Formats: sequence, C-alpha cells, structure tokens
Amino acid sequence: MMDKKTFSRRAFLKGACAALAGPYIVPVSAFGANDKITVGTVGVGPQGRAVMEMFMASPDARVVAVCDVNARRREEARRRVEEAGGGRGCAAYNDFRELIARPDIDVIHCATPDHWHVPIALEAARAGKDMYIEKPLGLAIAHDQALRDAIHARGNVFQFGTQHRSEANFRFACELVRNGRIGRLHTIRVALDASKRSPNFPPMPVPEWLDYDLWLGPAPYAPYTENRIINRYWWHISDYTLGFVAGQNIHFGDIAQWGNGTEHTGPIEIEGWGVFPEEGLTDCAIAYNTRHTFANGVVMHLTDDVENPMGIQFEGDKGRVFVSLGLIDAEPKSLLRTVFDPGEPRLYKSINHVQNLLDCVRTRRETICPIDQAVRSDTLCHLADIAMRLKRRLRWDPVAERFIGDAGANRMLSRAMRAPWHL
Repeated sequence: MMDKKTFSRRAFLKGACAALAGPYIVPVSAFGANDKITVGTVGVGPQGRAVMEMFMASPDARVVAVCDVNARRREEARRRVEEAGGGRGCAAYNDFRELIARPDIDVIHCATPDHWHVPIALEAARAGKDMYIEKPLGLAIAHDQALRDAIHARGNVFQFGTQHRSEANFRFACELVRNGRIGRLHTIRVALDASKRSPNFPPMPVPEWLDYDLWLGPAPYAPYTENRIINRYWWHISDYTLGFVAGQNIHFGDIAQWGNGTEHTGPIEIEGWGVFPEEGLTDCAIAYNTRHTFANGVVMHLTDDVENPMGIQFEGDKGRVFVSLGLIDAEPKSLLRTVFDPGEPRLYKSINHVQNLLDCVRTRRETICPIDQAVRSDTLCHLADIAMRLKRRLRWDPVAERFIGDAGANRMLSRAMRAPWHL
C-alpha cells in the first residue's frame, strides 16, 4: 500500500483485520512520515484529470490506478501517470469496483458524472478507503444521508470537492462576516449561471470504446447519443444532476453557509420559482429565483446571473462584501485592509484542497469540508430544486432533515435507482 515500510504496516493490518469483522480505517501510527499515500482516480475527464495532477504533484501521494468507462480517456490517463512516474506502473480499470477492491489503495478520488458520486463513495467507505469526492454530492438528500451514515460508522476521512474553501479570498470574506465587520448580517445573494436548453438528438450506435451501460449505472435507461455523455449536456439533464442549481451552487452556497455560520444546519423555509425546458435533451432549470430563510433571520436569495453578478454577496447593516472567482470587493473599501485581532475567531485554513486531504489521512483530523458539512451544503441545492419544482413555500426542519407537514415534498427526498444498483 505504501512505497516504504510496507512490512510494518501490513503487519499492523493483519492484526487489525484479525480483530475486526468489518473494513479497517488506518490510524496515524500505521503511516510513516515518508510513506506515500496511494490513490486511485475514478473518472478521468477534465475535472478528474486536473485533480489527479494535483495528487501527482504532491510528494505525499502516488497515483497507482485509474478508472473510466471511456477506454480512450482511461488509457490516456494511465499513460500520463506512468510517464510522470518514471515508468512506474499504473493499473487501468473499466469498473470502479475492481479498483476499490484493491487492498493497496488508500484514497479514492471520484470525478465521475454526478449520479455516480454517492454510489462510488459508498463502495469506498464500506471498503475502508478515505476519499476525495467531487461536488455536488448525491441526486437526493436521502442518498447524501446514507453516505454520511456509512462514513460515521467507519471513520473514513472525507474531503468534498468544494475547493473555494481552500482559497484565501473566500475564507477572508467569510471571516469578515463572522467577525461582525459588516455589522449584523441580514441578506446573502448568490448568483449562478443558468442551465442551458438543447434540442433532441437522434439515437446513435454505442461506440466500442465506451461501456455505456456502466456510464448510465443507476440512472434510468436512455438511448445513447454522443451529446448525452458530454459535459455541456449531461450537466443539465436531471437523470444525472440538478443542473447549475447544484453544479455551481454547491460552491457558492457552501461559502454562503460558511459565512453565515450555518454549515452544520440549514434554512427553515424555502420558496421560489424556476423555468424548466419542456422539450429537448436537457431539462434542468434555465432561470430561477429562490429565497432561503434561516433561523438566525438571515435570508439567502439564489438567482441566475441575469439579476445579480455571479458570486456571493454578504450584506450587513454596516457594510457588504462580495466574493467570486478571483476577486473580492467590499463597501466600505477599508474592509479589504482588515487585520484580525489575535482573539478573533478564524476559520479552518487550507491553501491546497488535495494536500489538506492527504494531511488529514495521516492525522485522522477532519478535512476543511468533511461529510457533515458537505451534506448540509448539498441539501441547500436540493431544497432550492424541490421548491422550484413544487412551486410552493416549504418549511424545513434542519434537525430532523425533513419537510414539515408536506408529504409530497418529503417524497422528493429520495430517488429510485435502476436495477441492479442500490445504496
């Protein structure tokens, strides 16, 4: 499993496995300071490759296996890893279950289409692996909760792919808010891209280099067309995702939660509207406006970027701060020169999302975005989507994590999976 000191670690594991009936989670004492953490990447499209490169760049990690149902991508990723590793071998798999079953892999990185995130993460958790799971999390709140339960039961280290938490501007903006520099926070405005319309496309023969049935996995069967598996289309098909209400909002909504101090809870009321395409391949919301009210009185508005600039704006009774990709602004401008006093609370600091996970694999400390907070931020996206689809005000119990007095809304907390797949 490790490049060095494998005998002592395997000896430990042998004893641990004799004592435990279920999968083990390796304690820090089993890792030497110079051991490399072995990584398997599942899904090597653009995002998967980018994060895989970050693992490869770390002196603490070694990528030993890749997996993708697209044989072309799979072989390209395998070659890239082997070239970067000076000829060291890298296994390539079509089926993620074979990769996860390897006892010599410590960390699973999942960068598949969204509908696969929870099933793969569950398989990894049950196998005793630590993991980096791309955002958004699951296709239903109940799926997120099932993963949370599995991780709590086994103690896996979990990192969610909400990388903005590891970026200085976003952390600084949240610290300004949480330390009262804009006064009493009353409003948060989150603006995103909207999903896209598309025409229908005729069915096509499945190419020989693609395992299309495994690409679909737990999603309903649909005839193959090449555009179905391309990011700019599947990103907006509800069988595989919630559209940008999750794909982008999981980043900005997560930061909104962090700044509001509600990363361990959620709103108590949600209402809003959305416009959904009535025909074409894509069917996620192409325009939307939702309102989330929290128990502390803060109201979060989630809109497409027609109404507001893309990013997050925190508004208080003494000022405001706006943060987005690569920029931060504030009123008054002096807020941007803030130096916090030694006694003021600061947020968890990470400057590299991947390295944060690797450090926590060694220490068993929680990552900057652990499973509990990942579920809460993902829930924020689902609540917006459900409110838009039902077109009515919904009351939410953030403790029980269920809607209050609304059986129809509660039925939308879960989603069926195509046989033989299940949680």
